[in-house]
Amino acid sequence: MNDVQRETRRNPSFLHRLEYAAVMTVRAGLRPLPMSAVLAAGTALGRLFHAVDRSHRRLALVNLEAAFPVRPVAEREAIAREMFAHFGRLLMVLLKFSTMTADEMLARVEFEGHERVLAAHAQGRGALLFTGHFGYWEINALVHALTLHPMAVMARPLDNPLLHDLLEHVRAQTGNSVIYRRGALRRVLRTLASNQAVALLIDQHIHTDAVYVDFFNRPAATTAALAAIALRTGAPVIPVFALPLPGGRFRMVYEHAVAPPKTDDPDAIRNFTQRCTDVLEMYVRRYPELWLWMHRRWRDVEPATAVKGMFPAAASGDEDGE
Repeated sequence: MNDVQRETRRNPSFLHRLEYAAVMTVRAGLRPLPMSAVLAAGTALGRLFHAVDRSHRRLALVNLEAAFPVRPVAEREAIAREMFAHFGRLLMVLLKFSTMTADEMLARVEFEGHERVLAAHAQGRGALLFTGHFGYWEINALVHALTLHPMAVMARPLDNPLLHDLLEHVRAQTGNSVIYRRGALRRVLRTLASNQAVALLIDQHIHTDAVYVDFFNRPAATTAALAAIALRTGAPVIPVFALPLPGGRFRMVYEHAVAPPKTDDPDAIRNFTQRCTDVLEMYVRRYPELWLWMHRRWRDVEPATAVKGMFPAAASGDEDGE
């Protein structure tokens, strides 16, 4: 048994088995449905959780108030409601995609800027792709491998070992691999050295190997791994966002590579991380209902050391200045 198996393998409890059975039942029910019905089911699920999950609803509203203090309360509440609906749709669409053939998946998506990934691979140093808990990021990973090159996805194990195995199978079904915490650096470096891509999320609060950068005008503990690996390997860093389109379709957007700091920058990792976070924040401001506001992103504050982001404080009146 390898390190990854030791990290993720646990005996499933009765609750784990019950959760798994429920997910597999829903997955089987979604298989014959058209995408319109899948989206409607996801919306209904999200609305239900918005109604009953008081603690996460409250947390989302607290985060939205801090991020958009000059927006009316009714508007922030509407964003929260739509955010819950979006994540219901994300779950249902992921389960639906897990039952689809490669051709069926590709018929549902379009690509924008993917030539930037091809240009990155042409340099021979691999590519680092990043996003956040935003839009349809899991769908992007699936279809990326079908159109571009298979990639390695950095992820955390799920608490439920049965659902963990299911999600790993779904993530790998189009040719991708998954990298977990133990031995991650070695595997990432080997993947980049073989001119493949590595994808990771940069909007999770972490306790170790973190730098504090500005995210919605508040210091947020953010992984330093993306910037550190990019500076070490020279791999281009490309922001990726998966957006919903009308008719149950999805657009995969590959932005311009984030420019690294100057080589003599004494705080290069923090500054590079801030630049990447600024791109994510730009998309969250543009489509706030697509980001995970119910996540405890801001848990503590590092005093007076965070790098300022590109967005002015909302109190200045420039909150909606895009």
